[in-house]
Amino acid sequence: MSQGNTHVIQDLAGERASCTVLEALNRISGKWAIGILLNVSHGPARFTELERAVPGISRRMLTLTLRNLERDGLISRTVYATVPPKVEYRATSMADELHSSLTALTTWAERHREMIADAREAYDREHGTSAEADADH
Repeated sequence: MSQGNTHVIQDLAGERASCTVLEALNRISGKWAIGILLNVSHGPARFTELERAVPGISRRMLTLTLRNLERDGLISRTVYATVPPKVEYRATSMADELHSSLTALTTWAERHREMIADAREAYDREHGTSAEADADH
């Protein structure tokens, strides 16, 4: 490769790293990921346990989210050769490291839930919008 093309490889490596970081942040901040990660951080969990523990999640969305979290290295999936097959999901060391941050984030949200609701109501009154605007986001 000529000397003049080395910056292209460096730029692609930097772009890949930044995309990976943004993708990882999007993944863990997704609607369902935090609930799943908090649940598996307490020990292994089976699919149906996670389905019950994460309110409102569909089986399909649970499956997709689990696959994505496994792909990103945040959970591990173990299949036991039993009849019927037993599958457990566990937090990886990377997810264990993330646990305190997720706990802090959810604690903050709980602590400020009423203030956020009040601020939304005040904003909606002032701007003539309603709760339907939240549904779009």
